[in-house]
Amino acid sequence: MPWDLIPLNSGYSIPSIAYGTGSLGSGQWPIDQVAQALDTGFYHIDTAQMYRNEAEVGVVIGELGLERSDLYITTKYSGLNGLDIPTSIRNSLNYLNTTYVDLYLIHNPGVAVPDIPTVWAQMEKVQEEGFARSIGVSNFDEKQLEILLSSARIKPVANQIYLHPYNYQQQSPTVEYAAKNDIVIEAYGALTPVTREPGGPVDAPLNNIATRLGATADQVLLAWVKAKGAVAVTTSSKKARLLSYLSAGDLDLSAEDIQAIDTAGAVGQKQITVRHGLRKFGVGVLIGVAILGACSYVKSRKKRGNLTLDSESALDRHD
Repeated sequence: MPWDLIPLNSGYSIPSIAYGTGSLGSGQWPIDQVAQALDTGFYHIDTAQMYRNEAEVGVVIGELGLERSDLYITTKYSGLNGLDIPTSIRNSLNYLNTTYVDLYLIHNPGVAVPDIPTVWAQMEKVQEEGFARSIGVSNFDEKQLEILLSSARIKPVANQIYLHPYNYQQQSPTVEYAAKNDIVIEAYGALTPVTREPGGPVDAPLNNIATRLGATADQVLLAWVKAKGAVAVTTSSKKARLLSYLSAGDLDLSAEDIQAIDTAGAVGQKQITVRHGLRKFGVGVLIGVAILGACSYVKSRKKRGNLTLDSESALDRHD
């Protein structure tokens, strides 16, 4: 498989591409989609308590009769329904039809209640009890990682973050801090330049590289993630697209290719920031206009009411 294993500081390794279930919802659809992903060649499944489809992943595992050693399962503690970590991990294992997960993550720093050190100590216990082979975090920045490491007995093996060329510069401090501390970055949302922000500066280098390599733009983006040493977490409902994602592991980007994407991404980040800022400003102006309009309307109604009262008083005096 061209997507190699990445060593973790726990002594285990992680497949460098994962099929994410975050957008699948619950019911039969995620069952069919996870089965298709496994049939296509994915064997790292990334789910979470908050996705509400751990049970569906478990159904697929049971139905296919797969050897547990043939799968890599990541799930996340999301603080769903106010449940604590000891209860949540047991529920997740029950839903997933397994006795352990390969990787257990804190979904975001917001669920680290009452604080990061306290919650991380509970995560360490999850690993020590054998419920997770490795533990990590998601959506943490470098300052939050620093707080965690200041009291940790066991290092997180990974930090799963939103990462693509248009926010790579912004995320660089987190990426660099993770690298210094032997923490692997997992990237979700890597296809954002072609799915959510098409037509930006990254399009040109992506298309040029894709043409030269006989690939697609989304394959080049996944190869960019691999070149950064990160795990790519991606998804699709189309089998052909999943196959192309797996084939992207064969692409070899040059240093010049990576630099071209990074440079265009930095330019695009500024443009996107300005555009989003203008959008927020525009919404603010509309809200302001609406408030002013409402105030003017109320004042007008009040003035009319006062005029009516004055007229009635005049009539009363006339009578």
